[in-house]
Amino acid sequence: METVQFKTNIKCSGCIATVTPVLNELVGQDNWEVDLQSPDKVLTVSREQAGKQEIKQAVEKAGYKAEPVA
Repeated sequence: METVQFKTNIKCSGCIATVTPVLNELVGQDNWEVDLQSPDKVLTVSREQAGKQEIKQAVEKAGYKAEPVA
């Protein structure tokens, strides 16, 4: 399983509630988290199948931005 990270504009528990159904469907519950304490609001995803582009599109579909961290 590979771990990827994204800088996001997810900033509160309400934002997390909005992206939860989308990310749970794509990568599974407990396979992602957002560090709200980080200035970059880093989304960390453990993935087996989903590509970076798929994850980015899922977050954007929920109304937020996601840029891969190099």
